[in-house]
Formats: sequence, structure tokens, C-alpha cells
Amino acid sequence: MSEASPRYELRIAETAQDVRDAQRLRYEVFIEELGGSGPDVDHDARLECDEFDAYFDHLILYDRNRVGDQAVGAYRVMRDDQAAKAGRYYTESEYDLSALKASGRKLLELGRSCVHADYRGGAALAQLWVGLLNYSDAHDIEVMFGVASFHGTDLSAIREPLSYLHHAHLAPVALRSRVQEPFYQSADLMPAEAIDTKEAMRQMPALIKAYLRLGGVIGDGVFIDTPFNTTDVCIIVDLALVPPKQRAMYEKLARREVRG
Repeated sequence: MSEASPRYELRIAETAQDVRDAQRLRYEVFIEELGGSGPDVDHDARLECDEFDAYFDHLILYDRNRVGDQAVGAYRVMRDDQAAKAGRYYTESEYDLSALKASGRKLLELGRSCVHADYRGGAALAQLWVGLLNYSDAHDIEVMFGVASFHGTDLSAIREPLSYLHHAHLAPVALRSRVQEPFYQSADLMPAEAIDTKEAMRQMPALIKAYLRLGGVIGDGVFIDTPFNTTDVCIIVDLALVPPKQRAMYEKLARREVRG
């Protein structure tokens, strides 16, 4: 982190350089830190990218007091009209989204969420969340969804949090996605009565905890993403059910670390 207090700027990418800023941060987090890979990764330029980047809007959080690369948080978001141009949602490579697409609700796909290691545990994630909620308001979005990940692909190591999600936060049938059949593996790895909820939450990634606080639920099954070295769940957030006090909490936290 910069020696000075963060001076955050949250914006939607407008130029190719803006997008590269997000892709460079993604490379640092997903490739260098977490050991992922992919067919379109540009190792020479240190950019994590794919063919969908051209269709998403890229939400980027900058710390303008930071020396060097100033992008410290990123999300990419795709509305249903953008997905129509892309031919499909990115998530459809892992999950059957038939229920979501037939719901008649206006959808927003979320992906490639990352925060620089120096900015985790502070206001950076809240900054991104306030940006997402404001973007959703501006585009009349009703349901947000996308994959969220556990690091690693050993299901036995994360069976408790996965089972907790399955038993306590499974999406209603009307919105429930399901892992594409060739890749389906159940998240029901432990009986509900055997789960230690505190331990399950201790192992839960911070991003998934944030979704749960907004009323997020998961689709049916988990997807093993070997190239990215992750175990993915499909998170679904019905924005009509987001508690107002939770949104207010994110807005308060986002303001807390903003400095001039």
C-alpha cells in the first residue's frame, strides 16, 4: 500500500489502457499469487485476459496515492444485452443458467473479482461493492450472478464450507443454476448436523462472505477449474432481497478510508 492514506478512484474502464490496468492486476492475483493459468494469458506482458473481456464493462478501483501500478481492485460485469453480443455468459462454460435466463429478471454477470493483497481487509472491497450496487441501480438490474472461488481443487479440504453453503444457502428452484452435467460434483459433502458453522465460516473466502451478507445463495454443485486452481460455486444475489442496512454498511465502510 502507499505510505499515504489511500485516495480511491472508482471508474468504469473507458480506454484500452484502463482494461490493461485491470488485466495486470488480475495477472498478479490469479496467476502469480494463486498459481492459475489459461490459454489467453499473456505472460510476457503480465496480463490475465480472455475473449470475453471485450464484452464486459470493467469496474476498476485505483489508489491515486499509490506509487507504481495504481489499480488495486477490479470487477468485470456483463449485462444481458452484452451477453447477447458475446453469444453467451462466461458462467455458462461451467453452469447451466436456464432457470436464471427464463426468470424474466434483468441479469448482471459478475466475474474476475480481485483486490490487491495490500488492500484486503479494508475499504477496498466495500468500494467495489458500492460501485456494483450503483451500477446495478443505473441499469435496472434485478439479479446479479457469477462464479466465486475457493483456492485449490481438493474438495475434502473445503468440504465443511461447501456443505454449509449447500445446506444453508441453496438458491430457490426458480433461480437455481446447476453445474453443467459433464462436470457436476455435489457440494453436499457432509450432513447438515455434522457441520461446525463457525469453522465453515472461518474457511469461507472473504468475497463469498460478502455475497452471503447481501443475501447471496448458490447454485447446485461445484465446478473444478483446474487451470485456475480453484473450486467454483455459482453465486446468485436477488437485489430485491438485499437488506438496506447491509448496503448502508458498505457505503459507510467505503467512505471510511477515502482521503483527499
